[in-house]
Amino acid sequence: MLGSLLLAGSRSRLVRRAVSGFPPSRRVVKRFVAGDDTEAAVAASRRLTGSGLTVTIDHLGEETRDAGAAAQAAKAYVILLEGLAGLGQGHGTEVSVKLSAVGQALGADGDAIALDHAREICSAARAAGTTVTLDMEDHTTVDSTLGILRELRADFPGTGVAVQSYLFRTEGDCHDLAGEGSRVRLVKGAYAEPPGVAHQKKEDVDRAYVRCLRILMAGKGYPMVATHDDRLISISESLAARYGRERGDYEYQMLYGIRTDRQTALAGAGHTVRVYVPYGDDWYGYFMRRLAERPANLAFFLRSLTSK
Repeated sequence: MLGSLLLAGSRSRLVRRAVSGFPPSRRVVKRFVAGDDTEAAVAASRRLTGSGLTVTIDHLGEETRDAGAAAQAAKAYVILLEGLAGLGQGHGTEVSVKLSAVGQALGADGDAIALDHAREICSAARAAGTTVTLDMEDHTTVDSTLGILRELRADFPGTGVAVQSYLFRTEGDCHDLAGEGSRVRLVKGAYAEPPGVAHQKKEDVDRAYVRCLRILMAGKGYPMVATHDDRLISISESLAARYGRERGDYEYQMLYGIRTDRQTALAGAGHTVRVYVPYGDDWYGYFMRRLAERPANLAFFLRSLTSK
């Protein structure tokens, strides 16, 4: 119930103004967000890759309703990637892109605008020696996102995509996406979805996650296992062994600022561990979803509000 309220708040302009304008919020956000600008994102990437981790960077922003803002979001990615290329960081750092930030939400022309901007970003990523993963947003965007993915992969076959186990459709999508060379990030899902399209109970979401993971591990693609759950990590290891995958044939992904000890331990054991590093000043929606996902995050937030 509390998680649902927080997710609803993530789309409330009134709550956004209250939380964003509350000075202690910014202190807590630093745990989950690398900083406001490109320099902060690059510094976080250098620090993490220097400790044996890999990185995916997300320029925060979503549901852009202005064509100029969409173009600016794409430009921010290009500048970021040029910075990574100049420092030789392309090998260990990729980028994650929400298509709604680069034009997908702009009405009838949204898909075409988002595709053009995504191509620009993918081209910059290729020049930097890295690639792009498309984030998945709420269920209304899935068909659009997968359609744009197909277009991008014609020229940029390494483009990855996230899929969400709580959606009923995702097992079928995993079958479609488990082909040779396909990079697929499996997440549980972090948007408020209606019961007609998504599992509502945690145990049902977890079971669906395992079913989707089995499909991806059995396939010919490259699974990206996005979880902080030790039980799901253990299941991942068992499935990898069952289907003859060695370390390096899949990877784990975890969020910046969450379970950093586990990230380091997995990397030390020889696994590829990629840290999802968000940056930018439009942090509100991302922050609220992190609070909704884990009670520990909300408790940390509340303690911080009362501390000096």
